[in-house]
Amino acid sequence: MQNQQTPLDRIKSMALCAQRKHLDDNDATVPLQAPKSENQPEVAMASMLRHAPAGDAQRDLFAPPMWDISTKDSQSMMDVAVFRLSKRDKRPGETIHYELADGYIEVKAGPDGMASVWDYDIILMAISYLTEAMNRHREGRCEMPTRLIRPSVMEILKFCRRPVGGRQYEELESTLDRLKNTTLKIVRTRKGRNGRVIRMAEGEGLLSNYRVLSYAENGKVASVELEVPNWIYREVVQAQQPEILTIHPDYFLIEPGIGRYLYRLARRVAGRGRARWSFKLIYERSGSTGTFKEFCRMLRKQIQINDLPEYVLTEEPGKTGPMLVIVNREASIDDKPVESEE
Repeated sequence: MQNQQTPLDRIKSMALCAQRKHLDDNDATVPLQAPKSENQPEVAMASMLRHAPAGDAQRDLFAPPMWDISTKDSQSMMDVAVFRLSKRDKRPGETIHYELADGYIEVKAGPDGMASVWDYDIILMAISYLTEAMNRHREGRCEMPTRLIRPSVMEILKFCRRPVGGRQYEELESTLDRLKNTTLKIVRTRKGRNGRVIRMAEGEGLLSNYRVLSYAENGKVASVELEVPNWIYREVVQAQQPEILTIHPDYFLIEPGIGRYLYRLARRVAGRGRARWSFKLIYERSGSTGTFKEFCRMLRKQIQINDLPEYVLTEEPGKTGPMLVIVNREASIDDKPVESEE
């Protein structure tokens, strides 16, 4: 039987190729290291970013190199952590509660633990594929994408800029379990036409379902099928104007969980300009289990390192406490900062 690429397969292949266009072919190679727990002793760190894995810049022979398909993220969820930031503390059965101006968000972990910010890379992959598929559909070049995505393990690892190795294959099912069993409940209130207040609540997993086929004799994964949750499909495919932002490919190389959260926050609130957010609000939106004092120490460490992709971080005093100033490296000096509530 001959292998035939579907339109979505071609999109995935092109996305992987385009990501690698941004890379330096001379990057040194080191194995993927587990980021430090937020409760571990402080260790001197020269950079937030790990080196790209071996073969990261190698192009696929059958992928057109001219396509510039970038990694995407859902704008609505970029200023709150819908996952844990710690690698070691899996937080099984725990709940994170975020108060919003018009409601709240609850993230509930299953028995296998809460999905981590590194697990969430697979969700970013799904958002990116659906975004490109819809762009092509609007141009009449392919059918409307469904909620099912069938990437290979190699494609997942390459997209997320992970090294290709045995443990990465072994940990895939555990990652998918955590994504499926971590649920997101969003409650919003609004005024109806008659003036009555309407409350709307909806809940769903970060991943709806998955199927992994592997060979019993050696455990090697043969195929992966992912079902994207409705909340992502609505935002990317069904919305008339999807609120999707492009993220820098070096996001996947950020090691600390807090560093990844800070980049997503910066991309959401500062964009191409600048923003000021209070340390207190960042702490409340991070889902951290540590004390505010410990969180401030970690935040100041990232400010000191200051090599976040696209953004410069500085601290300045505010009315009620310290403020984080986020500035895009290409921002104009005339841009006014977006202010958070202190």
